[in-house]
Amino acid sequence: MPHVVIVGGGFGGLAAARALRSLPVRITLIDKTNHHLFQPLLYQVATAMLMPGQIAAPIRQVLRHHRRTTVLLGEVTGVDTRNHAVEIRTGEGREERVSYDFLVLATGVQHSYFGKDEYARHAPGMKTMADATMVRNRILSAFEEAEGETDEARRRAGLTFVLVGGGPTGVEMAGAIAELSRLSMREDFRRINPQETRIVLVEAGPRLLPPFHPSLSESTARHLRGMGVEVMTGKLVSSIDENGCRVGDEWIASRNVIWTAGVAASPAAEWLGLSKGKVRVRFDLSAPGRPEIFVIGDVAYYEQDGRPLPGVAQVAMQMGRHVARVIQARLLNNAPPPPFHYTDKGNMAVVGRDFAVFENRRFKFSGRAAWLVWSMIHILFLALPNMRLTVFWQWVWSYFTEQRGSRIIVDPRNYSNP
Repeated sequence: MPHVVIVGGGFGGLAAARALRSLPVRITLIDKTNHHLFQPLLYQVATAMLMPGQIAAPIRQVLRHHRRTTVLLGEVTGVDTRNHAVEIRTGEGREERVSYDFLVLATGVQHSYFGKDEYARHAPGMKTMADATMVRNRILSAFEEAEGETDEARRRAGLTFVLVGGGPTGVEMAGAIAELSRLSMREDFRRINPQETRIVLVEAGPRLLPPFHPSLSESTARHLRGMGVEVMTGKLVSSIDENGCRVGDEWIASRNVIWTAGVAASPAAEWLGLSKGKVRVRFDLSAPGRPEIFVIGDVAYYEQDGRPLPGVAQVAMQMGRHVARVIQARLLNNAPPPPFHYTDKGNMAVVGRDFAVFENRRFKFSGRAAWLVWSMIHILFLALPNMRLTVFWQWVWSYFTEQRGSRIIVDPRNYSNP
């Protein structure tokens, strides 16, 4: 059987694998982690609402009924396009080569500090489960340390959170931290008042949520301010260190700066001998000059109606299914499908309980109705039924009790070998 190799177990890679299941092909899915991560809810792990296992599913479990699909745990280091082989490194450092007839690159994006990589040490981002767990440890530890801090200036700096980037992740994080401090923790401490926590959301552009309609950006900013969040727009962060950051002309003392700004494409383009960045794909999502290689999701650059498609889960999933149709047509010698066309089902962002914004070509609205739509859609798109059930009940419990489900600090340094 022809061999299809898929690199990446995210939304795009998983959609491609599922759509290829009924075709007479062997499939190998390669990922450097063993789980599919539902990234839209990653911020809820970082703010102690959900546990890691509620938004991440083992890829093998998701594809357990796909008898012709093999899952490999390893990191791709390159692609030998001449000999049609993917080069990988396993966890033991062993080098392997996996040959392919068709290759689907769905490797996503990574953090981008816009040339200021030194910021990473003091301002962690959130793209992986490890990132979210580390941020959760930092957030929860900040309150614990403040309870025992006797120096007032250090205590204020420890309870100041600065979020750099006013896109959906920054907005969602700001709202979640505000709820954590002002609702969930308000009666848990004796020496500090968590409700006095300072939360600053910084956006370099003129408004929050740039992809959304200005009216939704304004309603989001207004709601955040009502929650006690300081919204700074049109401000650039010019320096970050262990003591805080400089926003415009103001120095903000903070030991909790979190990066929620830009992203950069994975090295997929370099593997194909192209320039760094996203891969500009053809109408069928194949790479230039490589009809057997497809690039989908956040790492692909594809214009529709004169604009590049956004890096959201729906784009990646629709691309994955389209690639399966292209491969099917080639294998069966059928007419190729029409050029890829993205069907926009709407963009959403949530700000705490009872408020979200929703926009598509026909409608735009905010408030509780948008929040209910956001909740329903996110539950439905979780990978496994047990995840949908546990997340639903966790949200119901948290809504009525105002309590978080996973306020546990897990620091590997606290464990020793027996």
